[in-house]
Amino acid sequence: MELEIGKALIKDGLEDLYEYSEVDVLIAGAGPSGLTSAKYLADKGFKVVVYERKLSFGGGIGGGGNLIPKIVIQEEAIPVAEDFKLRYKKAGQGLYTIDPPELIAKLAVGALDAGAKIILGAYVHDVIVRYDPNRIIGVLWNWSAVELANLHVDPIYTQSKALVDATGHGAEIVCIAAQKNPELNIKLEGERSNWSEVSEKLVVEYTGKVAEGLYVTGIAVCAVYGLPRMGPIFGGMLLSGKKLAEVIEKDLK
Repeated sequence: MELEIGKALIKDGLEDLYEYSEVDVLIAGAGPSGLTSAKYLADKGFKVVVYERKLSFGGGIGGGGNLIPKIVIQEEAIPVAEDFKLRYKKAGQGLYTIDPPELIAKLAVGALDAGAKIILGAYVHDVIVRYDPNRIIGVLWNWSAVELANLHVDPIYTQSKALVDATGHGAEIVCIAAQKNPELNIKLEGERSNWSEVSEKLVVEYTGKVAEGLYVTGIAVCAVYGLPRMGPIFGGMLLSGKKLAEVIEKDLK
């Protein structure tokens, strides 16, 4: 039986990696904006893969607000919450609360049921760039365990029509692209201090294309464009993810 277990893991696991070595959309980061984008894009028929460097999804959702087990969304995000069948409770003027585990679980289920593929324990090591015209066509990626063990193991490739940075505060993918490829003319402004009511609007407004083939969503938007962070409110993350799906659909179709 052990032999059959091993064969099943290797065969089906490697078949998945092969199948998703070329995709329409590659999303780095399985946080709120990344999972929201994944669902809406997969719903539209795009082949979507999400790489998450941890062995779990949800990004910053799990800690709630300072480990208090609630997260907040605003009224504008209710339609997204309903698309994911989330239960919410009115908590103030235009504000609602949701349990973090429910938000994590239903965002992931929504993306998976729509047809997106989520690969855990994988991180983007570098981007693949082509010139004339300048564009990003995919990534080099590796297993997070390799990084933690400080081993020299060459990454492998995944090709994409659209690469999404949903990595959060560090905007890791945009940073890599900017530092290694000045021809892309990407400038990172750095995240500014908290101003929730302003940032919740601006993060959605600035969501979109950074360079040909490269997009940004969620809190990573703040790091790229010098926007204030928003604190423990997640409506802007959901709305940013939905908007990005609309932007990418327009660009790819």
